[in-house]
Amino acid sequence: MNTNQSPSLFEKIRKTDDEGNEYWSARDLAKVLDYTEYRYFKAVIERAKEACKNSEQSISDHFGEMHEMIELGKGAKRKSDNFKLSRYACYLIVQNADPSKEVVALGQTYFAVQTRLQEIRQMKEYKDLPDENEKRIFLRGEVTRHNLLLADSARIAGVVEPIDYAVFQNHGYMGLYGGLDAKQIHERKELKKSQHILDHMGSSELAANLFRTTQTDDKLKRENITGKQKAHKTHFEVGQKVRQTIQELGGTMPENLPVADNIKKLAKENEPKRIRKK
Repeated sequence: MNTNQSPSLFEKIRKTDDEGNEYWSARDLAKVLDYTEYRYFKAVIERAKEACKNSEQSISDHFGEMHEMIELGKGAKRKSDNFKLSRYACYLIVQNADPSKEVVALGQTYFAVQTRLQEIRQMKEYKDLPDENEKRIFLRGEVTRHNLLLADSARIAGVVEPIDYAVFQNHGYMGLYGGLDAKQIHERKELKKSQHILDHMGSSELAANLFRTTQTDDKLKRENITGKQKAHKTHFEVGQKVRQTIQELGGTMPENLPVADNIKKLAKENEPKRIRKK
């Protein structure tokens, strides 16, 4: 299998039911993940269902049993068992699949990004925010928090010196911004040297960078990645996957999004509102 095509394959096998809900066929997913025999893939599904239960999610909401007829050749058919999988179910499956398969690693990043996108859209705290400014302030805080966690994971991976961490961060930006590093993003968005890129992002751009940060942190930990070069490569590749997800969803590339007002100024102006709500 050409694994360079794999992320788009996950979207290609996505289906829609009569009610407009997206789902994946377990048998289709098994083939994409290079499981030649479905009986071996069943064990992965069972581990994923257990993970679903442990996360206090309803198994039936994400793993719907279904049956379909498959052709055996010469016109013969037989009834086969299958599962109608939600995006979250696919995420749990790739997390429990054979990690030695390159396509599984790609699937882990792909579904992690997609699942995180759904989570933040459904997050009550985020949904209840009244306007774009409040969403920006919320997401900026999340990016700051997760950047600290990423810095710690990068340090464990071998990115120790400040200059090395700057290079590491640039690799993430280059993956997400189509090859542009921090300096070039500054120039593209006509920001001053003293202005921080993250402080002038709208909610969509902040969300994209939040996904990049959280998924790089997860991948560094999950795969026990060590060495500066491998860490840089990981950050770049995750950035690329986030960019590809934005493209597949029909979104605007981050380098083309408009520059927003300084978020620190907005946070100061909105502080009285948040105090009154409390």
